[in-house]
Formats: sequence, C-alpha cells, structure tokens
Amino acid sequence: MDYKKYIAEKIKVGGVSAEEIASSIALPPNSQMGDYALPCFRFAKVLRKSPAVIAEELAKTIPADGVISEVSAVNGYLNFKINKAGLAREVLAEISQKGEKYGSSDIGAGRTICIDYSSVNIAKPFHIGHLSTTVLGSALYKIFNFLGYKAVGINHLGDYGTQFGKLISAYKRWGNREEVEKGGIHAINDLYVRFNNEADEDMEKEAREYFRLIESGDKEANDLFEWFKKLTLEYVKKIYDRLDVHFDSYAGERFYTDKMGPVIDELKEKGLLKESNGAQIVDLEPYGMPPCLILRSDGASLYATRDIAAAIYRKKTYDFYKCLYVVAYQQNLHFRQFFKVLELMGKEWAKDLVHVAYGMVSLEDGAMSTRKGKVVWLEDVISKCVEKAYAVVSEKNPDLENKDEIAEKVGIGAVIFGALYNNKIKDITFSYDKVLSFEGETSVYVQYTCARAASVLEKACDYAAVLPEELNPTDEEFEVVKALAVFPETVLDAADKYEPSYIARYAVDLAQKFNKFYFDCKILTAEAGVKDFRLELTKATLRTLENALALLGIGVPDKM
Repeated sequence: MDYKKYIAEKIKVGGVSAEEIASSIALPPNSQMGDYALPCFRFAKVLRKSPAVIAEELAKTIPADGVISEVSAVNGYLNFKINKAGLAREVLAEISQKGEKYGSSDIGAGRTICIDYSSVNIAKPFHIGHLSTTVLGSALYKIFNFLGYKAVGINHLGDYGTQFGKLISAYKRWGNREEVEKGGIHAINDLYVRFNNEADEDMEKEAREYFRLIESGDKEANDLFEWFKKLTLEYVKKIYDRLDVHFDSYAGERFYTDKMGPVIDELKEKGLLKESNGAQIVDLEPYGMPPCLILRSDGASLYATRDIAAAIYRKKTYDFYKCLYVVAYQQNLHFRQFFKVLELMGKEWAKDLVHVAYGMVSLEDGAMSTRKGKVVWLEDVISKCVEKAYAVVSEKNPDLENKDEIAEKVGIGAVIFGALYNNKIKDITFSYDKVLSFEGETSVYVQYTCARAASVLEKACDYAAVLPEELNPTDEEFEVVKALAVFPETVLDAADKYEPSYIARYAVDLAQKFNKFYFDCKILTAEAGVKDFRLELTKATLRTLENALALLGIGVPDKM
C-alpha cells in the first residue's frame, strides 16, 4: 500500500489535488510524533487561516481506521500514526513475494530512456575523473530498468580528432607492434605523450595529414585506428566488468561523421546558420548565451555539431522518452547551447534532453587528473581500494574464507558508494580510509549489516515464516518496518531527480535502524511467535539492502 497516497485521499483542501498533498507528506524527525506528517503551511494562503488552525480542523475530519490508528495536530503539522501490525504484515508479505523485485515497478513500461555516460576517449586510459560519470550513469541505467523503462546505455566514445593523427605519427616513428600489444593502452598513451612533448611544426603537419587520411578512408590509417580502438575497448571492458557497468551502444563521435551534413543543411534551410569571422554559428545572444559554433573557419565540425547529429539519430532510432547526458557541470553551457539549437530547429522533443551534471572527484592530496605530472588512473584507485579492503577484512576476521573474492566486492563497493553517496552535484574528496570504514555512512557498513543479517538467518536454520496472530511491534521493530516500506518510493524519487544518492543514503539509514533493532531486541532466543516475526524482519532487511546496493552496482558478500 502507498500510505502517503492513502492518507492524501483522506484530506480535502480546496484547489489542492491528492497528488500534491501526497508529495508534501514526509516522515517526521521524531517518530513519537507520528509515522507520517503533513505540514499545513502551504495551505494558509488558499484557506486564509493559520497553519495551526488548518491542522486542527483537518484532524477532526479524518477518523481512525484499520490503516490510520491516530491523527493529531501539532504546531501546524498534521501527524498520522499507522496501524503497526497491519503495516508490518503488509510490508513483509510484499517483500517475501517480490524478493529481488521488491521496490521495482512498471511505471516506465513502453518508454525508452537513453543514457549517455562514461564516454571514454580512444587510446587514453581511464583517470579518476571518469569515475562519477561511469558509476552515476550505470546506477541510473539500473534504476530505470528496475522501474520498467527500457534503458539504453550509450558510451559516446571520444574517437574523432587530430589526436589520432598524432598517435599514428608517433606509432610510425617510435612504435613497435609487439610492445604496444604487450603494453596495451598505457603503451599507446606513452607514445601520445611523447609526441606532444617532442612535436615540431613538421610533426604537427604530419599528424593533420594522418587524420585526413583516416577521414578519407585510407586503409593503413584506419587499420591502425581500429587497432588502437580495439586495445582501448579491451582495457575499459575489464574496468567496466569490475564495476558492473554495461552499455548497449558504443557509437562515438566518429559514427556521426556522415550525419552532420544533413544537420548543417537543415540549419541553413531554417535560417539559423550565420557567418562570424569565417566560422558558422547559431546566434544565441537573444537567449542569454554566447553563439553556438557549428563549423570552424576551416570547415571542421565541433562537439556541438556532432552532439546535435547524435541527438537527432537517437530520437529516430530509439524514440526516447528522455535522453540523459551524464557529464560534469563544467559543460553546463555546452548542453544549454545545443539543446537550444535543437529547440530552434523545431525539435519539440528537445525538452526531453537532460544534462545530469555532477561534481568533480579529487584525492585527499588535491589531485584529480594529475599527480606529479602523471595521471591518476582509475584502475590504480580501484586496485588500491581492493588491496586495502583485503587488509581491513583480514584484520576484522582473520579466519575468513574466500578473502580475495570478498575484498573485491568490498573494495569495488567502496569506490562506487564513495562516488554516489553525496548529492551528485557536490565535489567529492575521495578518502580510502573513509570509504572503507566499518562505521559510518559507507558501503562497507551496509555490507557488514547484510553479513550480520545473513548470519542470523543461517543460525536460525528452518523457522515458521508465518507471523503470529497477535502482533505488536516494538518501537525498534517498527522503525525497521517503516524504513522497509519506503524503499519503493525512494527508488522512484531517485529516478525522478536522477539522484542515486537517495538510494545510497536509504541503505545506510535502513542499516542503522536494523542494527539498533539487532542490538536492542533478542532474535534467536525470543519466544516462538516473536522470533518468527523478527527473523522475517531480518530476512526482509537483507533482501531490501541487497536490492538497494544492486541498483548502485554493488555486490554483497555472504560473510565478512
């Protein structure tokens, strides 16, 4: 049952819909006040009364029933207490029935959502700056699929530009196929760095020529490019597999080479393209933005040109409900510009393009993409986290079996959770010690809670999964029940706001409530009926925490 919706339908305020009322209902900070609370301040203007009077009058119109056990008015808030036994039975039955589908819905049935994330550059290793776009996009992909949408994960590869001419030039000067095959993407990157360090005018000219050869279809140049691309994708796939990240399309910038001409023609036909210092632009000054560059003075296309072509292709191919771009906030202007250009072109679906902006990631020493002149590779961050996780887990439980496998789940989980726990727009300072702490707001704490719940259930062996006829949950038990009940709406909120952090924070909150219940209430030694209820509560908590972490791409070890 959707308790907020149930309560909202009992409240009649002129001019305010039940949906609006339901969206205002929240959990009060003190559970002694009630299980749900409706602030009445927003109704004061409509009803021309004080919030306190409104709350008192509304309280008299809502009788207690089988769902609502008590209604009270306190300082402008309408507080509701829910029938504890009824809610407990309903929530536990739903979790038992749905299992790994608990929290899911079919709200997105028949709708496609394209999600553009990670967007790696060919011939360049992942650095830590790619962490947020990769795990944030992946979590949204999982969340929308969980809600019945058809999510299309798109890795818009950075595979276009003169840098590939530079790479071919560097390889032909200093490269060795056997050494590059052995060294993989790092060997390619070393060649690229060497070119940039040593390049003179003649070398730059040579690089431009090699890029021209790629564009014109030259076999040797394209064979080399495809080889570099193959090595890059083999490298990134290993990282994606570790992070549980998946894509449905790897169509990158180069894919749209033959799709930009029609865009430019359409811009001309609609009178949107103007010349400025030899370049072709769309004037966006009337909309408070600098011009959007479409073609440089030498006729070369730009990011905006390719992104416009990509958006049009995606709409034609997938007929998306929404198309999300998970890209750092530094690109805010770029997205505002090309979204506006599409709108000016008459694409009514331009309103369905969403820039999901996020903050930057830095290490505790302040480094993000450089460290003593060298890139901080994401693979190194992941490996270091797993290594440290092994040490932490070994110290906590020296006799633990399968420590390598457990350390992988714990370390990877810490990397992902560390990037997703805070609001996405916030800059993140990544701390190995903090993300691997067994205490506090970490995935390790949640995973350990899961292991604790699994241990209780293992010790219980077989038990009657039937709740007693007389059920009167304690405060500690009911706090867990209420937390379990709000998981489905938490998933919906996370999707609506494009905020996986809602789910990460939810997991910590549920783990905290369960641990208080675990320490304050006997489980295995409780009397028969109470024991069965508490074991069902433990089982439901474990299932819900597993579901929450799975949506973030985090696995749960059986033991820790």
